Amino acid sequence: MDIPRSFTIRESGHRIHNPLDDAKLAVLGGALRLTPGSQLLDLACGSGEMLCTWARDHGLTGTGVDLSATFLASAKARAAELGVADRIEFVHADASGHVADEPVDIAACIGAAWIGDGVPGTVDLLRRSLRPGGLLLIGHPFWRLDPPDQAAVEGSHATSRDEFLPLPELIEQFGELGCDVVEMVLADQDSWDRYAAAQWLNTRRWLDGNPDDELAPTMRAELDTEPARYARYQREYLGWGVFALMDR
Repeated sequence: MDIPRSFTIRESGHRIHNPLDDAKLAVLGGALRLTPGSQLLDLACGSGEMLCTWARDHGLTGTGVDLSATFLASAKARAAELGVADRIEFVHADASGHVADEPVDIAACIGAAWIGDGVPGTVDLLRRSLRPGGLLLIGHPFWRLDPPDQAAVEGSHATSRDEFLPLPELIEQFGELGCDVVEMVLADQDSWDRYAAAQWLNTRRWLDGNPDDELAPTMRAELDTEPARYARYQREYLGWGVFALMDR
């Protein structure tokens, strides 16, 4: 049980597996007015940076769940580094079926709405772990600009224009699901660059060290095309943000 090797290779040097940088993650934590002792469930937590730094900075406790054994090893090491390993735990499991044993104050899925087959299902999954009056956190893409053609759609890692919504319509969708949007922090082009461009260096270093690996031709072809594709399409057309929601 694990994620595809190609994803692990691309993001092997990442602490944050989405387009929020350290500063924006800290802004989000501050904006939510987190209180010590609050419990956070982070589904598809990756390397656990949000849970680890918020435990350090805001006194949270909680649990992160992820399919990647590699990323969870990094998360546990990070928790030890920051001195919060006694307050948080990480579980190697499929987040799509995970519900907390006891209701939590914050239930999050940052950039992995496929665990609920989309935004509506992910909101429903998170609600199953949330105490009344708690916060839902959803990280999700949106169209920053309307893609002019199918090449721009596919260049933004979508299969159709309908796969994502423009920002106003995404916010309206949360309302249709019975949620108030009470905060948001959006990626910008600089934080997108830090997420996407760092993948190229990770890939190149892996290729240099693993030239005979069976995956090497695929990763080499990706590195040949990905920087230009990102600059031409994804950087221009695709936005991304984390949205804090409360049930009405």
